[in-house]
Amino acid sequence: MLTYYMTEYGFQVDTEYRDLPVSGQGELGYRPYELMISSIVGCSGLTLRKILEKMRFTFIDIHVSADIVRNPSVANRIQELHLIYTVISSNATEEKLKKALELMNKNCGMIQSVKDSMTITESIIKA
Repeated sequence: MLTYYMTEYGFQVDTEYRDLPVSGQGELGYRPYELMISSIVGCSGLTLRKILEKMRFTFIDIHVSADIVRNPSVANRIQELHLIYTVISSNATEEKLKKALELMNKNCGMIQSVKDSMTITESIIKA
């Protein structure tokens, strides 16, 4: 169980890795929406990496860019998220990368948790 403690500027949780400050003020901690997007990117990126390894692709790196649309009239909620995965690989094909992306989408717990509350789209590029 994680316990979050109130601080002067927000909340903080002590994790095994390090303390994690959460604040509405970016200079004082991670903003809640940044943590949500980071969770989705981290989960989907790690899932994609595992799938590519199982498909026996040789890749040097994976970059993920997140294009976020927030709705200021509804609590500034995240309304749309477009994720662009760039896979630096010598032997990946576009067809197989698209298949890996489909599998990632079905197996990423974070995407599955929020898919009904925001529009999430993905694209994948071979570099």
